[in-house]
Amino acid sequence: MTGLQYDISTIGEVGPRILALLPEIAARAEETEAARRLPADLAAKLAAAGAFNLSKPASLGGLELEPLDFLKIVATVAEADASAGWCVMIAVTSTLGAAYMAETAASEIFGADDVVTGGVFAPMGKAEDQGDHYLLSGQWQWGSGSANCSWLGGGAMIFKDGVLQKFDNGAPYHRMLFFPAKDVSFIDSWHVAGLKGTGSGDFSVENLMVPKDRSVSFVGDQPRDPGALYKFPLFGLLALGVSSVALGNARAALEEISNIAINKKTPGGGRSMAQRATVQAELARATASLGGAFGYLDNAIGGCWAEAQGAGEISAKGRANLRLACAHATEISAEVCKTAYTLGGGGAVYSSNSLQRRFRDAHVATQHIATAPAVFELAGRILLDQPVDMVML
Repeated sequence: MTGLQYDISTIGEVGPRILALLPEIAARAEETEAARRLPADLAAKLAAAGAFNLSKPASLGGLELEPLDFLKIVATVAEADASAGWCVMIAVTSTLGAAYMAETAASEIFGADDVVTGGVFAPMGKAEDQGDHYLLSGQWQWGSGSANCSWLGGGAMIFKDGVLQKFDNGAPYHRMLFFPAKDVSFIDSWHVAGLKGTGSGDFSVENLMVPKDRSVSFVGDQPRDPGALYKFPLFGLLALGVSSVALGNARAALEEISNIAINKKTPGGGRSMAQRATVQAELARATASLGGAFGYLDNAIGGCWAEAQGAGEISAKGRANLRLACAHATEISAEVCKTAYTLGGGGAVYSSNSLQRRFRDAHVATQHIATAPAVFELAGRILLDQPVDMVML
């Protein structure tokens, strides 16, 4: 109905396997939200289906899918439940670290077909360089899906002899360190308005020894894996994941309000909502907006993918266009969910009505740093040929 074209039935074996799980994911969305995390058995079923291996290097048995297929799968899961889609997205993007690691360490962490990994890129930890390992302490927010993970990563500022290390440009030096989830303390901090079922609470470690080969710098290191997928910038793929969840969530909201409009009678009038001109116009505008946002994002992904398959790097304009398209899609998706929620009337305010969950989930997605309003300024600087910190792209 919405015109978004993402059929995952032809994406290898993983597409049909995930499609088979969607009815259960959707039926258990309220349970997931109440638990404030993705139920362990659902996470295990998604792992067995290959949902967390979408971007894992093929050399480790991963699927190494093209970015557009990644979008289609994550969006489809998010149609069933945005929290489940978000957990898939975070687990998938965390496997990008495998492309930067030596094969032995990458295999130890990411090698199992059904492994679930996660983590937080933001350098909220402190790691003291002690030769062949780091001594890591820190507490990280936004640990989505962490309760189901076997391995977690945490960004950390790197110190040596108590002195903060720096990149060549003078910026603070930081890396993402990976460690077994059994060594982590989980903190019950995820009490939020939306995406409640993602389990995105804090986690911490104290004086944990982490071998250096279990760390990566997405800023300073180059991928060891030559695949075109790993030319995509980390923030670009992360933003693509966030916008994929937002698009799938919005598509589901439109489908739901359309069904309500067709079947719900106007009080006292006997007509269905679908016969009201205002409802018709609002749904048409929302459908066009969502389809347009998807089309722009599809085009931006295609441009970057074409560049990634060439000999050079993805251009600054290509990166900026991708980030802009992701932020735009996320923003439009929230507006579409607001339209669906508003058209839902008084019934939409009840916690048992999924339209209010779609509305809340959509507006939490807009707060993610990879698709937040500041991205428009970042992209605008590139469009106007102004200097910009390319690390953020």
